[in-house]
Amino acid sequence: MNPEVTDFIEALKEPWQVELSAQLRELVKQSIPDVSERMQYKKPHFMKNGKYAAVISTSKDAVSFTIFNTTGLELPEGMFEGPPERKTLKLRKGDSYNSTELASWVSQASSSL
Repeated sequence: MNPEVTDFIEALKEPWQVELSAQLRELVKQSIPDVSERMQYKKPHFMKNGKYAAVISTSKDAVSFTIFNTTGLELPEGMFEGPPERKTLKLRKGDSYNSTELASWVSQASSSL
């Protein structure tokens, strides 16, 4: 685990964002064998074989989780935003998500990286 990513998550102002970002980080680590992480553009990026697999970003009222290499994945209509090659899930305080499904999509998207 990259200490810069840990510091980023722990420094978030909203406790729910800290908890959600930590959960998403753990989901990525469990879904992508040999994932590496680094801070880039002031956000945690998760890499596989030197290629982007996922990124967590935060705003005042949301945590956004972007999955890269999503062309060809069958994702629910209206759940994600973005072009075919990367999809972003925007979560606000109190929102829920299916971690099993999300982990499966992350694993599928990264499998060809």
